[in-house]
Amino acid sequence: MNKTVVYELNALYRDAMRITGYEFGEGEKAVCVVGSMRGNEIQQLYTCGLLIQKLKELEEKGALVPKKKILVIPCLNSYSMNIGKRFWPTDNIDINRMFPGYDAGETTQRIAAGVFEEIKDYEYGIQFASFYMPGYFLPHIRMMQTGFEDIETAKEFGFPFVVTRRPRPFDTTTLNYNWQIWETKAFSVYTTSTEEIDKKSASDAVMGIIRMFHQRNILKEEPEYDAEEASVVLSDDNLVTVRCREAGIYTNKVAVGEKVTQGQLLAEVTDSFEGAIKESLLAPTDGTIFFLHNAPLVYANTAVMKIVHKVD
Repeated sequence: MNKTVVYELNALYRDAMRITGYEFGEGEKAVCVVGSMRGNEIQQLYTCGLLIQKLKELEEKGALVPKKKILVIPCLNSYSMNIGKRFWPTDNIDINRMFPGYDAGETTQRIAAGVFEEIKDYEYGIQFASFYMPGYFLPHIRMMQTGFEDIETAKEFGFPFVVTRRPRPFDTTTLNYNWQIWETKAFSVYTTSTEEIDKKSASDAVMGIIRMFHQRNILKEEPEYDAEEASVVLSDDNLVTVRCREAGIYTNKVAVGEKVTQGQLLAEVTDSFEGAIKESLLAPTDGTIFFLHNAPLVYANTAVMKIVHKVD
C-alpha cells in the first residue's frame, strides 16, 4: 500500500487540507473508490476504512492481479467533517455539484478539478454516496442513464437492487455523471445509513466490491461469501413514493427491507404540541420498503418512503 496526497489546498490560518489516497498495486488505472464528499457522510468514510483494511490483507497475500492499480480516497471534505457541517464550511457549497471542476474558480471548483484530474482515467469508478433526504436505504447500486452505464458489471456487486434513473440538469456536475462522460464505468454505492454507522451494510458493501474485483479480473482468488440472489434491475419509475400531508412528529411503523401489503400502517404523524395523531400513512401497494425517512420531525408533503412495487 502506498499512501499519497491526491490534492492539497493551502489555508490562510491553519494547516493545508490534504486529500489522501491509498494506492494498491501498480500499472494501469483499474479502479478508483471515493468515500465521503460531505461532512455528515460518516458511514461512507467508515466503509472506505473497512475496504482499505481488506485490500491491505489481500495485497499482503499476493491476491491482487499484477499491473493493475486501485486507488481509495476516503474523504474529499475533511474541513466540513471536522465541524459536522454537510457542505463546504465557508459558502455552503456541495463539492459533488462542482465536477469536473475549474482550477481557477471557487474553492470547491478547485477541489473538484484537482481530484478529478487524478481519477478521471480509471476504468472503473465507485462512489459511496448519500441521499439528499435523511433516512435509511436498502443497499443498492445506482447509475444515471447517460448511455455509458454498465448494468451487467453493476449486477456483479451482488446487491439486492441496481437502480437506474434519467439524469436531471443538476446531475451534470456530479462525480458519477462526469466519470461516465469521461468513459469511466461509474457506480454509486448506497449502504443503509449516512450519519450513523451500520456495520452490516458497510461490510456487505466491501464484500460486494471485492466480488466485483474478482469478476473484473482485478482480484486473483474468488472471495468467500454467502450465495446471493441475482440483482433486480429497476428504474426510479418502479419506486412508489409515499408522502405525508401533515407536518409534525414522525414515527415509522416498518423497517427498511420489510415487505408490506396494501393498506398496512407504515407511519404516523402526530401533533407536535398536543400529541394527537394527525395522519396515518398506509401502504398504497404491495412491495418492499426501499427508503425510509428517519428524522423525528417532518414537513407537509415530504417524501417519507419509497416502495419497490411488484418486482419479480
